[in-house]
Amino acid sequence: MSSKTFIERCSSLDQPGWLEMRLALWSDATADEHRGHMAILLAQPERFLQLMVYDENGRPVGFIEGSLRSDYVNGTESSPVGFVEGIYVAPTWRRKGIARQLYAAIADWAKARGCRELASDALVDNEISQRAHRALGFRETERVVYFTKVL
Repeated sequence: MSSKTFIERCSSLDQPGWLEMRLALWSDATADEHRGHMAILLAQPERFLQLMVYDENGRPVGFIEGSLRSDYVNGTESSPVGFVEGIYVAPTWRRKGIARQLYAAIADWAKARGCRELASDALVDNEISQRAHRALGFRETERVVYFTKVL
């Protein structure tokens, strides 16, 4: 990552740019829904890690959220597994190594907690995310379409 950026762990709901980055990535949820989820993440720092990347002027340029999962994670063979829950890099900062640094930070965090694998997912139609995962050394393990029925 360029010397013009730095990574910081999210430590409060007021973490500069965190809510805005979540809204950009997961636009189907409201700001209040995001704040509720963010509070849950902050309350369990041993299970969740949230990192922001800022430019030299302190402006947010990207974020990643990771977790430790002990339940079954598709395509993995161990437990617990480090899991990338979401990542977003501002369009003007893409293809500059930001995502690679964020994934590496999550991987280091997961390894320090006994994980042997790092997993992630992408929507079936999100080819950009799939290409990025492959470029970062991930291998595709399976494709799934989920169904639900109201009872």
